[in-house]
Amino acid sequence: MKPTAELLADVLAGEHGPRPADLVATSVFWVHHGTRLAGGNTTYLNQYVLVRLGDSFGGCAFEAGEVDPSLCRDASGVALDTLLGEVPRPLRIAALDAYLGSVRPHREATEAEPVTLPAGTPETRALARDAAIAGLLDIDAGAKVGLIGVVNPLVAAIRERGGDPLLCDLNLRTTQWGDPVTDDMHEVLDTADAVVATGMTLGNGSFDTVLARCRERGVPLVVYAQSGSAVARAFLGRGVTALSAEPFPFSQFSAEPTTLYRYRVAAGA
Repeated sequence: MKPTAELLADVLAGEHGPRPADLVATSVFWVHHGTRLAGGNTTYLNQYVLVRLGDSFGGCAFEAGEVDPSLCRDASGVALDTLLGEVPRPLRIAALDAYLGSVRPHREATEAEPVTLPAGTPETRALARDAAIAGLLDIDAGAKVGLIGVVNPLVAAIRERGGDPLLCDLNLRTTQWGDPVTDDMHEVLDTADAVVATGMTLGNGSFDTVLARCRERGVPLVVYAQSGSAVARAFLGRGVTALSAEPFPFSQFSAEPTTLYRYRVAAGA
């Protein structure tokens, strides 16, 4: 069984806390937004489905057409185990994220390092966020860093850390500087000295492959997650070596200070 499927089965069996059948998803909603940062030539178009479970929000990005808005009406107020069953994968990941974030909130995790993103413009906040993500890399100068899920400020932040980015994205073909971007993650996974992957890999089903390949090669795996941040956390020390977890509301939805949480696997673990 794949690692994410094993985690889901354990949650449904009540091994991580209350049984999901006894919990209700307070609300399910989705957000569709576009962003073009100053000086860039790319408009990022993102869709998220979000699940609220009590004092926790879970989220997962999805590709256009994967989730219909009517799903939010049908899924709100139903038992959580239903949302962990035969539903579109992004909704299942969002529900799993909400559950894991509820039983162990990032804000209460003693091993997490809170990082406050400053108030300001989208550019100011994106640069601070991506510098925090790149700060989780422990690399030598010139190391090849695979980036699966490309945003231009993070490419720049990796270069500032001394890394040589190897880029993969399903929607972008070049960065604002003209760097080529492949849509074949295996080109990156087979050659990178370290990998940085977005939580969107949880939503599109590629996370298990990324995790397995990094384990096989003994390559550090850093996950930066708005999607499934609490889900990705479950794999710390099991292939994921560091995590930037950004629970909802995400940084791009506010101009005020917000917090992300950085996790690292202890040296030698």
